[in-house]
Amino acid sequence: RHVADFQLSIASVIEDSSSDCLAQDLHLEAQKLAERLKCDAVVSEISAGPGTVNFTINRELLAKTVLQQVLKDGSEYGVKSELFSAVPRQKAVIEFSSPNIAKKFHIGHLRSTIVGNFIANLKVALGHEVVRINYLGDWGMQFGLLGVGFQSFGNKEKLKSSPLQHLFEVYVQINKAAEDENTRKLAKDFFRKLEEHDEQTLSLWKQFRDFSIEEYIRIYKRLGVHFDEYSGESFYQEKAQEVLKMLENKGLLQKTIKGTGIVDLSEKKDLSLVSTVMRSDGTSLYITRQVSSSVDLAAAIDRMNKHSCDTMIYVTDKSQSNHFQHLFQILKLMGYDWAERCQHVSFGLVQGMKTRRGEVIFLEDVLNEVRSRMLQNMTSAKTTKEIQDPVETAEKVGLAALIIQDFRGLLSSDYQFSWDRALQSRGDTGVFLQYTHARLHSLEQMHGNAQLTDVNAACLQEPGAISVLQHLLRYDEVLYRSSQDLQPKHIVSYLLTLSHLAAVAHKTLPVKGSAPEVAQARLCLFQAARSVLASGMKLLGITPVTQM
Repeated sequence: RHVADFQLSIASVIEDSSSDCLAQDLHLEAQKLAERLKCDAVVSEISAGPGTVNFTINRELLAKTVLQQVLKDGSEYGVKSELFSAVPRQKAVIEFSSPNIAKKFHIGHLRSTIVGNFIANLKVALGHEVVRINYLGDWGMQFGLLGVGFQSFGNKEKLKSSPLQHLFEVYVQINKAAEDENTRKLAKDFFRKLEEHDEQTLSLWKQFRDFSIEEYIRIYKRLGVHFDEYSGESFYQEKAQEVLKMLENKGLLQKTIKGTGIVDLSEKKDLSLVSTVMRSDGTSLYITRQVSSSVDLAAAIDRMNKHSCDTMIYVTDKSQSNHFQHLFQILKLMGYDWAERCQHVSFGLVQGMKTRRGEVIFLEDVLNEVRSRMLQNMTSAKTTKEIQDPVETAEKVGLAALIIQDFRGLLSSDYQFSWDRALQSRGDTGVFLQYTHARLHSLEQMHGNAQLTDVNAACLQEPGAISVLQHLLRYDEVLYRSSQDLQPKHIVSYLLTLSHLAAVAHKTLPVKGSAPEVAQARLCLFQAARSVLASGMKLLGITPVTQM
């Protein structure tokens, strides 16, 4: 028997459906209700299941409506659904990626980059205004070390040609020397000069920052990611001092014996929960994000003033959850009601991502690795046709593999990374999505585009076709769910199912050799499937390929 299109659970409509309502009673109620309901032009069949009433939609109407909607709305299909009609258009600031200059671009930064990009893409698709911010670790004592290191081991040419790698190497070298008292003193002096805006020192620092950003932009482009603003801790040093004054004036700032500045966040005001907002000077060589929260407070306030947005989203790993809870609490204590509209989207840790060169140090290593592994797989596969740009294709397919492996589960869960699993061509992988898209695309190339006007919906009554149509009908619900909890997994599993259903339909419903009317209808079905598949992939940050 076919699967019904809609189901009503009888327990949800009965007055006294307390838990002691027996299953057979429910079944009886369902049968009674089903008998009283009448079919019409839309509903072609009503039946009772175990405690449910099942509705089947007129099959021709289903085919006609879905195909018309998909091909008319194109890339906006699902977004134009009435599910979103009551959702107000908003402005969101999203901070994501946020690497530290001269340090490793670790896998956490990669996750932040692709998750933040997904959230931004989804919001833009739903008609919201989005500001994408990259908040760089571009200040702090490590720049004292880096400055001294560059004066000793630096090379202006290398800084220009490969800044990220060169600065990282310099930083590693000077860290070895940092055991030495004299080096530490020089580093302190350099950083003090930076804080005093000494021209020469500042100009060197600016080169570190500018060249690094140029290189980041180039690499992000390979990922299909862009930012509207490259911000950073350096912007908020003075403003952080103002924030500390504000906290002091509001009586929120307390000093410990060691001289650190803290804010009491405990309910009973007994210091059982405090947040450190200021370090007593010179105690720690490195300030981590956790300790420089006066800088983050300043950044949040400044951003709100500048962009007056409806919501502010921070995308970082879950080890920073406490930091952001504290940040939002302090903002509320300071009287900023908008703190309630700030949100921390956190994600779990990824274990075991290594490249052939070893541990991941640069984002580019990951991109090159995924490209070369994919290229190897494509070359050794029997089915690979000669394609125009194998390297470009390998990169796009490889990225799809990375993103789907990352987005399959809940963002908050940790997972073990595996190249082999990610790059499999069969099963629930990004490679499979790309393969399906390319196959559907070549079908269109071979037979031309179907004209909607000629489609006879009566030709799409096979189970394989109906399954695809039913699935296409649900796309808006999936978008809605992801827009509510900002989890990409709903879209991922939807697209994987769509690809499996399309593969079955492709096998059982040939276009070639069918009667012209049937061929047209099937072509139209496959075109609709490809259109929705492409839209969903783009939301996730994947560029669909047309050949593979």
